[in-house]
Amino acid sequence: MIAGTILAALASFVVLALAFVPLERVFPARPGQPIRRPAFAIDLAFFFGQYLLWNALSLALLDRAQAALDVRSLVALRAWVAAWPVALQAVAAVVLGDLCVYWFHRACHASDFLWRFHAVHHSAEHLDWVAAHREHPLDGIATQLCANLPALVMGFGAPELAGFVMFRGLWAIFIHSNVRVPLGPLRWVFGAPDLHHWHHARVERTRHNFANVAPWLDVLFGTHHRPAGAETYALGLTEAWPKGYLAQLVWPFVPRSSSGQAERIEARDA
Repeated sequence: MIAGTILAALASFVVLALAFVPLERVFPARPGQPIRRPAFAIDLAFFFGQYLLWNALSLALLDRAQAALDVRSLVALRAWVAAWPVALQAVAAVVLGDLCVYWFHRACHASDFLWRFHAVHHSAEHLDWVAAHREHPLDGIATQLCANLPALVMGFGAPELAGFVMFRGLWAIFIHSNVRVPLGPLRWVFGAPDLHHWHHARVERTRHNFANVAPWLDVLFGTHHRPAGAETYALGLTEAWPKGYLAQLVWPFVPRSSSGQAERIEARDA
């Protein structure tokens, strides 16, 4: 089973590389950024951490949540939803999931506690399809639960939930990739890399572009920003943050009481 999981992770890496590396070479948002840019190895650790361990944990928790929500009080609601056309059910699940993710994501930037975990994702100073996987597992699991909660309440089964997870995952990789492509009017319906790249600008807790899939939510709630011109702004955090993989998993739990803690955690992780 372990060997199969490792092979699946390696296969996922190869497939994604074959899809996104050519896109990043032909349509680069930041021309000249090499494939093996600084901190590439750290983001590889996050990638394989997700595919070897944390994704399985997220799916297990979604399965638990699905069982917990299989209650009598939701029978009438689920029967009502089941009578809708399948396309309408899917759109409703995605839109409501995006709404939940939007407000959770916004809360992550407003709450000091949530920011500790979410800042791991913002610590990347170079964005590409691999950096999309830099995420603290607790932040990722919470985001998955928010994204899929409406579908769980509506009574979607495991195959449909797996489809939603795959769709959101691929779109998350796309919007973090080093790609700039014109989406035309679709940019108001689907998130674009240039919108989300600005969300990673090196400013204190960015206040724009919280919706990963649905930028119209940012328009609706006044947090939309589409910068003009080339992407020349710096990315990453304004605060001290350790660089290593294990250090970043531990750092959110460390009390912020003295200076130099990030460096000490980094030294232990080295």
